[in-house]
Amino acid sequence: MHDTPRLQGCDSVKLVNFDCLDVWRDVKLVARHSFRAGDQQGMAARNQTVARLSPAAFAQQITPFLLCGVLCAFASNISAQTQHEDEIVANLAGGRVIVHVAKEIIVIAAIDRPVERNSIPPRVMNLDGAHIGVLFGASEWRIPADPTPIRLDRDFQRVGRGDPRYQAAPGEGETDLETIGIAFLEKLRPLVSQLHHKLDISPDEPIFQIVMMGYAPNDYGPEVWEMEYRIEQEQVATRGDYWQTRIMRPRFNQLYPPEKHAPRTLVESRFPPNAKGPTLSELIQGNDPSITRLSGEPRFTKVLENIRGGQAQKAAAIDSADFMRAVLPLIAGEAQFVLGTMDERRGFEWIVPPTEPVEKVKEDKNRPPDAPTLRKPPKP
Repeated sequence: MHDTPRLQGCDSVKLVNFDCLDVWRDVKLVARHSFRAGDQQGMAARNQTVARLSPAAFAQQITPFLLCGVLCAFASNISAQTQHEDEIVANLAGGRVIVHVAKEIIVIAAIDRPVERNSIPPRVMNLDGAHIGVLFGASEWRIPADPTPIRLDRDFQRVGRGDPRYQAAPGEGETDLETIGIAFLEKLRPLVSQLHHKLDISPDEPIFQIVMMGYAPNDYGPEVWEMEYRIEQEQVATRGDYWQTRIMRPRFNQLYPPEKHAPRTLVESRFPPNAKGPTLSELIQGNDPSITRLSGEPRFTKVLENIRGGQAQKAAAIDSADFMRAVLPLIAGEAQFVLGTMDERRGFEWIVPPTEPVEKVKEDKNRPPDAPTLRKPPKP
């Protein structure tokens, strides 16, 4: 509530069909006509009249001013509440990604773990000819006035290599990864800027996350990265409970390959990052009964031996994919999951596709055929 009526509040009163400006205009007219009597006698008579006003008369005259102040403040609160109700809303995707970099293939699984009532599943999309991304967090946005959601996995323009002269700063990805990261940053910026209420989120907690896996250029081999997007909020003191929200540049975290001489096992990423529960690698290393019973299949026994020995990259491609297909129902329970494989020559292929249709990345029609690309030519 404002202590005194404000002109800004009066503007917002129009939402409830009450025009405070009429009252203010009448006040100005009364003041202007009162001071036109410039002689001392007229001024004295006016002062005597004001002095003789009874309490009832004084209340009758002051009521319009007080009423205007109350209605202006009330309408200002109504306007702020309506603004929050009409604000853009983000639907969050939660769950986990499990990646097995096997011999000449990458096995990719995503399990849906809803984080709220209106949660959406993790969505898998093509980022370029050599990388797949799994989207977590605020990957879908809704505006109350528009029934069609804004999905970040839709209408994603294929990106090419960045400027080779660009040098990544500490905490940022390589040139190609930075190009992809900035492409999503530009899609998020106009959406996040429409959030004007305080969000219950810590500064280190990402609002959006991409787990990207694929094959790096220059024969670098398989790679797995996390791209995390955080926000900053600042309260606008002159507008009450009104916040400005800004999306930050992405942070990059390389999950694979590990450090030199470090064991090579399964890679797992979760959203929210603080989600509890053992990873698949921990279940395998701990000889969990639900996992060890798959050892009855000799080829699965060999896959488990490779993973436990820190040599998961030596597991046979077909056996690794079949093992993941067999183990997913055991660890996912009733949760939905998707499964696919990525080959450096054939690209990505589904084993267990999602229930909702997947939109392929769109090619840039204006892109010259000799332009730089992340798509590597097939090996003979």
